[in-house]
Amino acid sequence: MCREFVPFDPTSLPSALDLTMNAASISPYRIPNVRLFIIFRVLFNARFYYPVFSILFLDFGLSLSQFAILNAVWAATIVLCEVPSGALADSFGRRNLLVFAGFLMVIEVALWAFVPLGNLNLLFWVFVLNRILSGMAEAAASGADEALAYDSLQQQGNIGDWGRVLERQIQMQSAGFVIAMTLGGVLYDPEVLQRLLGFVGMAGEVTRQTTLRLPIYFTLATAVLTLLTTLRMCEVVSCENSAGKSYEQSIKSAFRLVWQAGRWIFSTPFVLALMLFGLLGDSVIRMVLTMASQYYRLIEIPEALFGVFGSLLALFGFVMPGLARRLSESCTPLFNLLLTAAMILLGLIGICFVWPWVGLLPALLLFSNMFLIGFFLSHYLNQVTSSDQRATVLSFKGLFLNLGYGGIGIFYALLLAFLRKQTTAAQPHMLETLLKNQVFVDSLPWFVGYFSLLLIVLLLLTFKSLRKRNLGVVRDS
Repeated sequence: MCREFVPFDPTSLPSALDLTMNAASISPYRIPNVRLFIIFRVLFNARFYYPVFSILFLDFGLSLSQFAILNAVWAATIVLCEVPSGALADSFGRRNLLVFAGFLMVIEVALWAFVPLGNLNLLFWVFVLNRILSGMAEAAASGADEALAYDSLQQQGNIGDWGRVLERQIQMQSAGFVIAMTLGGVLYDPEVLQRLLGFVGMAGEVTRQTTLRLPIYFTLATAVLTLLTTLRMCEVVSCENSAGKSYEQSIKSAFRLVWQAGRWIFSTPFVLALMLFGLLGDSVIRMVLTMASQYYRLIEIPEALFGVFGSLLALFGFVMPGLARRLSESCTPLFNLLLTAAMILLGLIGICFVWPWVGLLPALLLFSNMFLIGFFLSHYLNQVTSSDQRATVLSFKGLFLNLGYGGIGIFYALLLAFLRKQTTAAQPHMLETLLKNQVFVDSLPWFVGYFSLLLIVLLLLTFKSLRKRNLGVVRDS
């Protein structure tokens, strides 16, 4: 149980002034759900197979086309489950959805860890199930964890500390990501492990077969810890919308919440502006980030340093959240979003020059804005969203971001096909490798035009709502 029995002592009753002072002075990290929220985010996202994700599937025996199908299955599952899971969290309890997410994570990683090798048909369908469960876990956790932590802080502490909580959460998650990226790559490399064993004086031969599942076993351990973390969470009593309702009533309530939250988002200009800005900025950055290895190769970065720069980017998670918190405390939402847009635009313009080595600076500037976007969306959306639909609205945020990434992915694929056709027509005898590089370089200026055009349209439509500094006015509108 989450509650403890404390004997009643009339002399221990604090005054109203004491209660106010304690609520204002208590550290947010002393609130159990807030601490567990940070731990959950770290464990849920610290996956040791990330640095070798694509080649891991291929080393299991799958083909590139099967790997693409599995990624599509994963993305489709998240899109389909994102918003319903948020509504279920608001109806059945956020803790229940998080426990469900932890359970799904254990099952999906265990399937990967113990599936027998050799039967490629069985492997593929097991991985299909793995991707479905992974997408469901992502959707179940999305929104529910943040909503539970925010409402716990609102009930037991000072809601003004939410910016500090977000800052610490992003910092800790970045640290976990760096550890997982670094250790995951080491665990998968048989030569490195062989040298390490020799260094400590241990005998034995390390082969690819030996290291194939090591990152997965480590991730399975974090999955179990994730589940245990969710079991220690407590539901916020005021958010138990399913209390006194039957199962059928709670299901109907969940679907009603989806409709109500969707209507509220599209009828509240400030919230819709936040969602659309997040969709635009996040999709552009993630699309370029997807092609980061190709960009690094063109600016003459050695492949051995690709993982190092991935960890370096994660270290920006220690700096950018602090900047975002100070900006949110002293500047208007309009200023903060325009500043973020300006830095994204500078990064996009900088990478177009493809400067050897120096081109790393605009790339890091561009990618680091992911932290600002995530912070501002969470900070402002939680401020203006009522508790009874918080998880549902935050799930809509996830849906917007994933739809944006999927949409720009389709447009970018069409753009690459168009540019390839043009380049081939102009230089029909160009080698395939040079052709791919030239098409990629030619595609970079299009990101500048795409982002600039849509940003201008977005500002024309939403400038008045973003200009309102007083968020209370926005909530009442």
